[in-house]
Amino acid sequence: MSFQDKVVIVTGASSGIGAATAIKFAEEGAKVALVGRNQEKLNNVAKKCGNPLIIAADVSKDEDAKRVIEETLRYFGGIDVLVNNAGIGSRTNIQDNGVISVYDRIMSTNLRAVVVLTHLAAPHIIKTKGNIVNISSVAGYRVFQDNFAYCTSKAGLDHFTRAVALELAPHGVRVNVINPGPVKTDIIENMGATKEVAEATFNRMKEMTALSRVSDSDEVADLILFIASEKSKAITGSSIVTDNGTMLKTNGMSPLD
Repeated sequence: MSFQDKVVIVTGASSGIGAATAIKFAEEGAKVALVGRNQEKLNNVAKKCGNPLIIAADVSKDEDAKRVIEETLRYFGGIDVLVNNAGIGSRTNIQDNGVISVYDRIMSTNLRAVVVLTHLAAPHIIKTKGNIVNISSVAGYRVFQDNFAYCTSKAGLDHFTRAVALELAPHGVRVNVINPGPVKTDIIENMGATKEVAEATFNRMKEMTALSRVSDSDEVADLILFIASEKSKAITGSSIVTDNGTMLKTNGMSPLD
């Protein structure tokens, strides 16, 4: 799969799935725009991406989302692929005090930011006949205890993907969503857990899968590249699950318990 000289924007590129994806695109010859909130982590990823564009930004802020598109166009001259990977999570129970502010924050990053970036990027991706890959979760299919906001955001992202795929198909633009199950990233620590708690959580996640394993970021990145490539030219509006069989076993329990 060659992406020679293709311009690829990857949000949430400072770590985890986003970092792995950016590195793999760069290895395939792409011109990569790395987008994330942590400048230091972005700089570390950039060392493995040739000569990327680094954009420190919070995509939940409209002005930052606009800057991501403008700087990419100014630096590279176009956009071929948009990977909407940035996402956050947090425990939410509908009876909790302050839950609405947490809900707003999760929806702002996991769904609204994707809508804004897609709106801004679409005219330019139409010009290149490129495509969009959104990163969701099996939480879009299955609800997990005390995670209603995250689950809702991912279900919304899945449906948004299908709606936009239908709109952009006449222009030759594909839009797909990938739904990973457990993936070993820093998302648990970013939710406030210690490394020890995060490790224990991932061990419990293994029990939630039919294959008794947790994926690594590279596995998901490989799938993202395949879906973004010409080898997937017939695929649009699809939700591609890569979950080690999580949905075969999940009964609504939370991996954070």
